[in-house]
Amino acid sequence: MSIWDDKNGRKHVGIMVAGKRVHRILPEGATTSDAKLVEAELRAAVARAPKEKKVAIPGDPPMLQILEIYMQHSETLRSASTSKHHAMRLIPWAKKYRASQAQEFADHVIRDMRKLIDDPKTGGQKPAYAAATINRSLACAKKGLTLAWKRRLTQENHGLRIEAVSVNNQREVFLTIKEVSEIAQHCTKPAQAAIWAALLTGARRGELFKIRAEHIGVDTITLPASHTKTNRMRVIPIIPALRPWLEYFPLELTVDGAKSAWRRARVKAGKEHVNFHDLRHSCASIMLGLGVDLYTISKILGHSNVQTTQRYAHLQVDAQRDALGKLSALITPAVAQK
Repeated sequence: MSIWDDKNGRKHVGIMVAGKRVHRILPEGATTSDAKLVEAELRAAVARAPKEKKVAIPGDPPMLQILEIYMQHSETLRSASTSKHHAMRLIPWAKKYRASQAQEFADHVIRDMRKLIDDPKTGGQKPAYAAATINRSLACAKKGLTLAWKRRLTQENHGLRIEAVSVNNQREVFLTIKEVSEIAQHCTKPAQAAIWAALLTGARRGELFKIRAEHIGVDTITLPASHTKTNRMRVIPIIPALRPWLEYFPLELTVDGAKSAWRRARVKAGKEHVNFHDLRHSCASIMLGLGVDLYTISKILGHSNVQTTQRYAHLQVDAQRDALGKLSALITPAVAQK
């Protein structure tokens, strides 16, 4: 008998390979159909292997090995160091689980990372890690599990069991030109150049710091695909308000220097809640207020598809509501007289 249940109802699969018994215990909740698929995969592994070579039987490697597989893969990524950092964050939990326990592993990670800690800034409490940060780490585990499955190190893709944490994207801060000016006035000229360029182009901070003299033309800034988040070449029109700030490009200050300058300036301006990335959102909101359509805004911001730009659609609806409200104010008195 190659498939059986233990006293706890958990499925087991066992076959003979080269005189030795290969035994696999399936995760809790696995069905007979799941067990048959595992058995079929084990027998297929035996059939694929040349007789003179060792049979590579899918198994249940520890999560530490899964993370190691991912970190090897991360060497091929553009942001290798950042990717490794997110993966290494999972090591304390990975020591306790195997690949087949991916769901339990993820649940444990989320539970611990969402524990409340003291927030010295507010005097209250906040989760130890933001949901987006947790998801970046879990994505590393999911990719590692997928790679392990493709290499036939596991009998199934256990990464499919890991679910991301729900992220609350309700935080929306849109600055007016006056508010941007109030922050920028507390910065040096190079830092001001970064601030105004972010607002006037909608470019991400990382993209701004990759602009070189050869990218700046007569009427446009052309960023190579390797310099953008979406890996697509981006052409940014040079408008009159932007032109005076281009003399400070390439930016002399570092990214960390810009972050520090921004933090100090927003405190002095009484706007501690504002992030540098809000300048990009503000670029979109101001254009919407001027009647620019979402498709054009998506092209200006360098979104890979217009669906990403839909997050600003409610601003368009709000503007329409205000306009119709003014119409309503004219009509309602007339109707009321009937």
